[in-house]
Amino acid sequence: MHRIEYHEEKFAYSMLIPLLAFVIIFIIVPVLGTFWISLHRDVTFFPTKPYVGFKNYLFVLTKRDFWYSVFVTVSFALISVALETLLGLSFALILNEKLKVRGILRAIVLIPWAIPTIISARTWELMYNYTYGLFNYIFTKLGIGAINWLGTPVSAFFAIVLADVWKTTPFMTLLLLAGLQAIPNDIYEAAIIDGANMFYRFRSITIPLLKPVLVVAVILRTIDALRVFDIIYVLTGGGPGGATTSISLLAFNYYNLGDYGVGSTISILTFVLVLSFTILYLKIGKFKEGLR
Repeated sequence: MHRIEYHEEKFAYSMLIPLLAFVIIFIIVPVLGTFWISLHRDVTFFPTKPYVGFKNYLFVLTKRDFWYSVFVTVSFALISVALETLLGLSFALILNEKLKVRGILRAIVLIPWAIPTIISARTWELMYNYTYGLFNYIFTKLGIGAINWLGTPVSAFFAIVLADVWKTTPFMTLLLLAGLQAIPNDIYEAAIIDGANMFYRFRSITIPLLKPVLVVAVILRTIDALRVFDIIYVLTGGGPGGATTSISLLAFNYYNLGDYGVGSTISILTFVLVLSFTILYLKIGKFKEGLR
């Protein structure tokens, strides 16, 4: 009996080898490589004192631009993920109902997520345009007047958030809808028989049973939001005056200038920030229990 269990355990570990190989080759090695580059002046390793140790980290951590980009990135992640979670849950609850047009609605909801981010961001840029954009056309017709959507720090930030919420809410909807459909109807039917109203069923049945999926969805979306680059690059380029520069965009700017050491340092710090948020989400609010 023990011999059979040993062989089953050995077989189970052997099945993990492809996954471990993937993680090592495509995740651990690149991260370690980036960390090694961050300890040098440049990827080309200048012959004169190429190794600088942690001087790049000291340089970045004392830069106001870096901490401002952290503020922009974290603010963007918290606001956009919160909105996308609320909207995604709302849409998922609607699409989970037995509607005649449920199939059509599901297809329509997924359209924004299916559009490439670059194309989506470019479309929003055209709509935000001060001279001929759709939004200013509507506001002008309503007598409100044109608004410089991408011309001020606050309006540009929330313009990016709005574009991202439109683009990514379907992702949250899809994950949460899958979680809702995994909840047995028998539980709801029993609760209805016991006299539980809709609010009580949502609070005591839906949310607790949906929690594992909700945790995963929030973590995945937060990781993606903390690495935001393309939508900001297309819409504002980090402007006006660097007011919407995310951490990834700041790293790209240093890479673009040929300063690969500092760019790699910022990339490693981004990795640390994402990892910290992931651990935080797992620990607070009994999220860890939700994954069991």
